[in-house]
Amino acid sequence: MRTTRALLACGLVYALLYPVANDVVAASIHDGYSPVSQAVSELSATGAPSRPFLVWVLPVFSLLQIGFGLGMWRAARGRLPVRVAGVLMVVHGAVSFLWLAAPMSRREVLAAGGATPADSAHLVLAGATGLFVAAYVVVLAFAFGWVFRVYSALTVATALVFGMLSAQVERIEAGEPTPSMGLLERIGIGAWLLWLAVAAIVLLREQRAPGCHAGRPGASRPRLM
Repeated sequence: MRTTRALLACGLVYALLYPVANDVVAASIHDGYSPVSQAVSELSATGAPSRPFLVWVLPVFSLLQIGFGLGMWRAARGRLPVRVAGVLMVVHGAVSFLWLAAPMSRREVLAAGGATPADSAHLVLAGATGLFVAAYVVVLAFAFGWVFRVYSALTVATALVFGMLSAQVERIEAGEPTPSMGLLERIGIGAWLLWLAVAAIVLLREQRAPGCHAGRPGASRPRLM
């Protein structure tokens, strides 16, 4: 059970580490960066002063996702939705390593028509990320009661809507300002990170519940109504 709890805690650590690494540390390294008007990906763009730091941190994020997915599998206790969500989380974490090879170009480069194949790969990975998030949030919802299901539905809706609103590639390529792009994107990401923390806490609480033993489908667990 200690191993399972440690793996599940990876989800909570990820949710806390992501904003600190990006919006506190990396943003402080990138002079002039605006989290309100600029995308998170611009912090790790080719040539960005904050990229070396994030290149070191990104594998940590991927490993935390994989760890959380493995923890979900171990904590499933016979529940198929938890196991499927765990597998999706592991695959998402593994795919996330590809961000290292697919940085976006700086916006001035894109505005000058200097997009590269890495920029195209970056957009593909962004789309895949949205699909992964929607998939495991929806799947895990079926392991619990209606409160968690409603919350998960709201999470998916928020993440997808604000993700689409923040997709302003055309404006960047045209050299136009994006006054609220970063804020819109962070609302969507924040909804996902909050869900990640809530899911980790719910599964961790199960591990501490009386009569909880790995591998026992009938063991007691909080249903969240």
